[in-house]
Amino acid sequence: MGKVHGSLARNGKVRNQTPKVDKMERTKKHIVGRAKKRAQFNRRFKAVNPNDKRQPGPNAGSGKKQ
Repeated sequence: MGKVHGSLARNGKVRNQTPKVDKMERTKKHIVGRAKKRAQFNRRFKAVNPNDKRQPGPNAGSGKKQ
């Protein structure tokens, strides 16, 4: 066995002293790279109604300001 810094009787001292903190809930992960481009294409070209004359903007579904 190799040499140990300090005695093994004190191992885990700092970890046991620290207060337990619950894990945070993760928010929805952002898509990146190829998958982002795919979602962008589907939103802009595939989901467009061909009968509409004007192309809807990116905030089209948010409702009107009052």
